[in-house]
Amino acid sequence: MKLSRRTRAIAAVAGAASIAIIAAGCAPSSDSGSSDDPIELTVATFNDFGYTDELLQEYMDANPNVKVVQNVAATSNDARANYFQKLGKKGLADVEAIEVDWLPEVMQYSDLLAPVSDDLKDRWLDWKTEAATDADGNLIGYGTDIGPEGVCYRSDLFAAAGLPTDRAEVAALLDGDWAKYFEIGDQYTAATGKAFFDSAGGTYQGMINQVDAAYEDPDSGDITATENADVEDIYNQVLDASATQSAHLGQWSDDWFAGLSNGAFATMLCPGWMLGVISGNAPDVTGWDIADTFPNGGGNWGGSYLTVPANGAHVEAAQDLADWLTAPEQQIKAFANAGTFPSQNDAYSDDTLTGATNEYFNNAPTGEILTNRANAVTVAPFKGEFYFQINDAMQQALTRVEDGTQDKATSWDQWVSEVDAIG
Repeated sequence: MKLSRRTRAIAAVAGAASIAIIAAGCAPSSDSGSSDDPIELTVATFNDFGYTDELLQEYMDANPNVKVVQNVAATSNDARANYFQKLGKKGLADVEAIEVDWLPEVMQYSDLLAPVSDDLKDRWLDWKTEAATDADGNLIGYGTDIGPEGVCYRSDLFAAAGLPTDRAEVAALLDGDWAKYFEIGDQYTAATGKAFFDSAGGTYQGMINQVDAAYEDPDSGDITATENADVEDIYNQVLDASATQSAHLGQWSDDWFAGLSNGAFATMLCPGWMLGVISGNAPDVTGWDIADTFPNGGGNWGGSYLTVPANGAHVEAAQDLADWLTAPEQQIKAFANAGTFPSQNDAYSDDTLTGATNEYFNNAPTGEILTNRANAVTVAPFKGEFYFQINDAMQQALTRVEDGTQDKATSWDQWVSEVDAIG
């Protein structure tokens, strides 16, 4: 018997635990937490959402009966594994962050999440809300950030290569398509003998996010990844450049974090949320800057939501916290803390955002730059229910080539086999 797409997806995401997850969706939620009794709320995030201790303390000061504890996963992959393993059962935080790339999978279990109240739906960009609204009209995620991309670069390393260092001049230097970006990379590596960008995987992600429907057909839902010429072209282009221009440092690895400080690479693709990652892990480096440009026009990488499991111990209190954390005022504070660019309509007219500068990035006008980068985005790529699995397999394929365990053709063939097994 051929399984339905719904059944196959459940098996892929949850394995044998899927029955337990679905059954748990019928269980009533526990104490709402709406009384004045002291309660503890946990918030599970990953990377850097900009939720500093000081920001969370603001909420606790306004709600003295609530203690907020944030748990930060090492990677988004770790957070995703934990989320789908426990959703509908026990063990999730009161408020759980999800990444936009998981959203097609999350929407299959929308009945296990407490919906956002109707009066809040207009606060976000339309496409941010639509993506997290299920067939019954329930919005199941409180939008946090979006990820408009610029190019971060080390001005000191550019100077050593004889390249411009002023951010406007760098933007002009890199203006053009991906071939132009890699052409400047050739100039840099020829002058220095060092890597131009951090990894094939990170660069591929910026490229594939400009493709309308990279992996799945928006109408039928069929997997088309291995037949999409754009996917293969991007795979080949980035790996051809990687041979001489990449530092071969997989993002989020210990060596990659070290590379932010030690000059292992001169550029990297930079969504707003990456600014906090760089400054937080290379605090003593003075050369990082950001250019108001992006190869081939514009791109959005990432963005997240906060969700509230419907069977949590304090659902109403968790909804109140998620509401507060994603209000325009807090989104602007999170942007100041970590560069996470707001998804709230009202935030874009706030002088705090439009006039924001980042001292670490040579006082770059990051509010203006990222607003420009957001306006340059012309494609909101379709990401179906198998997107995360296919893209994760692709990242592994790129890594196999970069670490020398397979050649480009062999790794591609393995990826094709893995994608065929998903479908």
